[in-house]
Amino acid sequence: MNFSRIELTKHIWSYLKPYKLQFIGSLLATILMMAASAIEPFIFGLAITKLAQNAIDIAQGVPGAQVDLVYIRNIMILYFVRGTFFYLSSYLSQFFMTNVVQHSIYDLRIDLANKLNKLPVAYFDSQETGDILSKITNDVESISNALQQSFVQIANGILGISFSLAMMFWINWKLASLILILMPLSVLLGRIILKRSQPYFNAQAKSLGHLFGFTQEQLSGFTEVKAFGMQEESIEEFMQLNLDLRDHSFKAGFISSLMMPTMVMVSNSVYLIVTIAGLFQVFAGQLTVGNLSAFVAYINRINQPIQMISQLSGIIQSAFSAADRVFSLLYEEENQERASLQELVEPVQGQVEFRKVGFGYDPEKPLMKNISFTVKPGETVAIVGPTGAGKTTLINLLMRFYDVDQGSILIDGVDIQDISRHELRQHFGMVLQDAWLYTDTIMENLRFGDLSATDEAVIQAAKTANVDHFIQSLPHDYQMEINEEANNISLGQKQLMTIARAVLSNPDILVLDEATSSVDTLLEKLIQEAMDKVMEGRTSFVIAHRLSTIRNADIILVMKDGTIIEKGNHDSLLAANGFYAELYQSQFANQD
Repeated sequence: MNFSRIELTKHIWSYLKPYKLQFIGSLLATILMMAASAIEPFIFGLAITKLAQNAIDIAQGVPGAQVDLVYIRNIMILYFVRGTFFYLSSYLSQFFMTNVVQHSIYDLRIDLANKLNKLPVAYFDSQETGDILSKITNDVESISNALQQSFVQIANGILGISFSLAMMFWINWKLASLILILMPLSVLLGRIILKRSQPYFNAQAKSLGHLFGFTQEQLSGFTEVKAFGMQEESIEEFMQLNLDLRDHSFKAGFISSLMMPTMVMVSNSVYLIVTIAGLFQVFAGQLTVGNLSAFVAYINRINQPIQMISQLSGIIQSAFSAADRVFSLLYEEENQERASLQELVEPVQGQVEFRKVGFGYDPEKPLMKNISFTVKPGETVAIVGPTGAGKTTLINLLMRFYDVDQGSILIDGVDIQDISRHELRQHFGMVLQDAWLYTDTIMENLRFGDLSATDEAVIQAAKTANVDHFIQSLPHDYQMEINEEANNISLGQKQLMTIARAVLSNPDILVLDEATSSVDTLLEKLIQEAMDKVMEGRTSFVIAHRLSTIRNADIILVMKDGTIIEKGNHDSLLAANGFYAELYQSQFANQD
């Protein structure tokens, strides 16, 4: 999704608007500041004209001729008052604008965080994690910097140019008209340069996001890269991404850098032309020396903002590119809910029915067709099959990470699409193969299953999950801090902690996804015992590669190529001597 600059400006204004009173206050203070700045050359010009006249009178021997100290004193007082207004209004302008920008960016970040929670899983499956991080960090910071620094300076520049032109027309409209004729030339050249450089700034922002994503991915898989000796390949790909960023950054920076010398060349030409024309008017007696001095100062006050704006063009273009990426994220399609939603009747029994379900990640390539089965309350369902058979997809549909294309899934007779995702997932507990813990104490990581749980309830859940004795052996036990990578505890301990978290959440339906696939036999036994405890009395779905762990399952669904090819319990499936029997026998043959 690409927005025009006008659309992006409207979107940014929507975040500034709640603070419009302070925004207007900042603009009014800026106007007062630039007005005070604009009269400075004129005040100096008055003093220069008076001193020049006094010097001429003294040189010509005019009786009583001397420096008019009273006049100069009054000019100094006037200058002091002007300076007071200038610095006070400058302070207020910066104070109000800083407050507006920081509050607006705070609101933008909050909206981004809320948006991420509303996006479908499909969005995250199709995007680089690092690129998403780049949008909510680097790109938001680019917008913040542009608003905080560039906006104020551009406003100062525009007001400075406007007030300077007004003073110049007041002093001498002929010379001012000459400048007004020459100024559009620099503006035209600037627009041409901006138009050519903007696509490169867009490409630069995208390249930075890709590089950020690749770096994040490689750092998270650093051990695997080392283990497989893929350092050279990783460096080569990084170099290519870095090369793309370098090329786009060079083109963006080089073309935008042409703005400054172009503006200086035009400004100096205007300065020279106007100064020569002004001198002729001084010699003709049509302009005072002080007013010529003021006029020359005003030319500089016009040139400086133009040059400053040209210098800021790169920051502004980067900010627009960043804003396009940020607001594209904010306008991504969210999870859709039906108009009329229901709630499951308490207490939830846990009956689950798949009724002629069809689904495909790509609508043109359906993965599942006509999937139907029923699970009674409290039953344990095991889902087995080779990699890519559709086991995890089945769970994704049950949890509404994706919605079915055909058919329906019912819990206690209610279609899950008639239940909000939030309401639905409150009745589920999950233990995943990749145990996720975050940087905080073990106590708070376990409490993630129920934020209102007491410390005693957390400890009891840990005992149920067979992890309490592990935690007690750690430094500071439950108050031990999990580090950023969560590598200061073992994989098995993490797995048991996620089971404790599920115990604490007290779910009606439990999902165990490859929960024992990456641990040793001793830990597998502990995990299996913990799983048996938490599954007791609950409808449970278990995905497992180790078929020995699901012998006691009430129902075993055997999947292949997105289809349930066999269904039954362990004994009946072995007796059928089909695909399940082959899988089971091959596993035990490998063990032998």
